[in-house]
Amino acid sequence: MFEKIEKVISFKNKKLCETIRFLPKKMCPFCKGFISLILLFLFLNYYGFAANENSAQNLGNIDVEFPTIIIKGIEAEIKIKIENTDLIQRIKSNSTKIFINNIEFQNPPFENGFFSIKHKFIDEQISIKIENFSFSQTVHPIELWLSVLPPLIAIIIALLFKEVFTALFIGIFVGTSIIYYHAEQSIFLAIFKGIFAIIDTYILESLNDSGHLSIIVFSLLIAGMVNIITKNGGMKGVVDILSKYANSPRSGQFVTWLLGIAIFFDDYANTLVVGNTMRQVSDKLKISREKLSYIVDSTAAPIAAIAFVTTWIGAELGYIEDGISKIGISEGAYNVFFNSLAYSFYPILALIFIPILIFKKKDFGPMLHAEKKARQAEVIASSPESDSQTFGDFEISVKAKARWYNAVIPVLIVIFGTFIGLIYSGWNAEIWNNEAIGFSTKLSEIIGGSDSYSALLWSSLLGVLVAAFLSTTQKILNIKEVTESLLNGFKTMMTAIVILVLAWSLALVTEHLHTADFISSSLIYINLSPYFVPTFTFIMAALISFSTGSSWGTMAILYPLILPTSWLISVEYGLDYDTSILIFYNVVSCVLAGSVLGDHCSPISDTTILSSLASSCNHIDHVKTQLPYALTVGGVSLIFGTIPSAFGFSSLIIFPLSIIVLYLIVHFFGRQTEI
Repeated sequence: MFEKIEKVISFKNKKLCETIRFLPKKMCPFCKGFISLILLFLFLNYYGFAANENSAQNLGNIDVEFPTIIIKGIEAEIKIKIENTDLIQRIKSNSTKIFINNIEFQNPPFENGFFSIKHKFIDEQISIKIENFSFSQTVHPIELWLSVLPPLIAIIIALLFKEVFTALFIGIFVGTSIIYYHAEQSIFLAIFKGIFAIIDTYILESLNDSGHLSIIVFSLLIAGMVNIITKNGGMKGVVDILSKYANSPRSGQFVTWLLGIAIFFDDYANTLVVGNTMRQVSDKLKISREKLSYIVDSTAAPIAAIAFVTTWIGAELGYIEDGISKIGISEGAYNVFFNSLAYSFYPILALIFIPILIFKKKDFGPMLHAEKKARQAEVIASSPESDSQTFGDFEISVKAKARWYNAVIPVLIVIFGTFIGLIYSGWNAEIWNNEAIGFSTKLSEIIGGSDSYSALLWSSLLGVLVAAFLSTTQKILNIKEVTESLLNGFKTMMTAIVILVLAWSLALVTEHLHTADFISSSLIYINLSPYFVPTFTFIMAALISFSTGSSWGTMAILYPLILPTSWLISVEYGLDYDTSILIFYNVVSCVLAGSVLGDHCSPISDTTILSSLASSCNHIDHVKTQLPYALTVGGVSLIFGTIPSAFGFSSLIIFPLSIIVLYLIVHFFGRQTEI
């Protein structure tokens, strides 16, 4: 071992090798090899530091800083620090110009002592000239196509090996290795820095996001509340009540679907509340965990995406506003959103597809196998990983009686508390007192401007407090037992939280590598007829959402990009305003619909992860069983919805036709699951 390490070191640095030779000869080979390895690590990090230092070129009184991550063809910021005040003034007055690769920059912005210049890195050689100062620097831009490797590898490994932790970790590592290899031009540095960057850069940055932390805390509080109401007998009371209406697999699935529709205002709240509430009921009725997680997942995002009053509406309206502001359409963002709902085929059909399956008592693909196993009394978490996530593993207290209201009251507190919190945090007296707009519009705009994360945190904490109050005042649980139940609930979330953090870290890697830009740029410049722009948009949104695991991120990227593009294509094609605006509405809905479809199919999506968590279903099993259903509805939405609607077919014809097609697919391809 020592000899191999010494060869590596001697190849790079003879002095360091000489240092190692001074180690005592009688030292055991293992110790000597270990010390050598440490020295090698320090050596590599030294070289890495030196490389970083070389990224800033000192020109006497001028310093140039290049961005850490440089992507070929993507604009990045070059910072130029100048100590000479006279030179600064000449640049500000345009009497002196800055040239980068012979491209002239006039009056660049000056902030915090730096001139900031946006430059698209095409060539590896970068030359900068300012009056008599000139220099060149060799950079190594990352090829844009490499940006798809991290999510692609993560998805493939997850599907092949059914192990999401390793898949996500390897995906992140591939991304960090690509970044550091191009920055340092050393495979050793890429490996060492890449693996440590997973924890000290990407995981920390993911946790530094207040929205991510809010989701974690909300999930912990919901899990704690669920475990308290399980301990105090409330969940058993709910199961007993629901069992009267859900007395078969068919009725149990239908009740789950109705609850998913009822909790329409937030997809996270929907997923966690419905999944946790119905899991015991579905187990009793021999409904598979895979089917439960599918119903939970396929009601949460679709209903939240299209309902008028949801936590999604603010983001959607903001993205639409950014897009329409660039083309000068006189309609408001909310009116555009409302008109686009006629073309929201995937979210609506996804909601309708579930009752078709329930009514026909049929399934197909991997879901059929899972349901048949469940009917044979094999409804268990599919792996040890899932077992650790089960909320119902704790026995109810011996003092507990099955009182349904001990569970229903805290759950209702969460539901209505979230709604009230949304109104409170988004309250705007000017909007509310505006008599020119209707009640639903007022409510939507107020909720759209709300702080959804705060509302979720407030309501979940209140739910925990109410559950604790009901448990202690009825003398079912004492304070110590309530605290223990709360903490045990927290523990059940640890696996899911780790998965979420890794998924967010991978999404951050894809953001730094501009994965979405690669997918967009690969498709956006295709010479399309305006009638095929909605189809193109739907597919592109699905691909980006699938690759990044984020429907919101996809909307943020595509809306400002595709909306002006679609309008420009329609105008250049010579279409009249009425035809152009209908295509425009279709494009708006296709961004949303494609984002939800890709999110449903992606194993690295946070809502997909939360759905499998809340249902205590193995995550990869959930993805594999849901994927054929999502693709089926997506295919029907595209072929029978998006394409004909772009050519002027009415939604009044398209929706009934699409529903009939879905019914026939289930009828002919599905097989009976109930016995």
